[in-house]
Amino acid sequence: MAELLSHVLIAYVCFTIASWRLEWLTKRWIAVGIIGSLLPDLNRLSIVVSETAIEATLGVPFDLDGLHTLGGVLILAGIGALCFADEHRRAFGVLLAGAVSHLLVDAAKMYADGDAATWLYPFTWYRHPSPNLYVSSDPAVLVVSLSAAAVVWLLDRRYSETS
Repeated sequence: MAELLSHVLIAYVCFTIASWRLEWLTKRWIAVGIIGSLLPDLNRLSIVVSETAIEATLGVPFDLDGLHTLGGVLILAGIGALCFADEHRRAFGVLLAGAVSHLLVDAAKMYADGDAATWLYPFTWYRHPSPNLYVSSDPAVLVVSLSAAAVVWLLDRRYSETS
């Protein structure tokens, strides 16, 4: 849960800072970007629903781990963009940006073999060397992201009151 909250907070920080320069990036679009940061973790649905049940329903082999890749988030962002009556392209871009922020943060995680996951699939199977900056269960990640979000929230509040 701490890792999921960290991804949400990091997306909040990134999109809020970007909103200071981009006029169209309102609170609504910040929320859409935060939802986008949750898209890669939809692969955790396998905790609730077995992949064999999904395969039986769809009638084709299916693996939820593909959702935690660039190809998976491209598809999920496209599906999510269809939920908007207008501005499909903007919704797609913001959802994708949130999901990519998630993937980039995960690319710096510590892995046992020293290489990051194949998050660039389907474009390449390459597993780049991970900088091994953090372990996903480390509470320090949550503390740092929570602190950054608090600072950005205070700055945003001050910035919005003066304008």
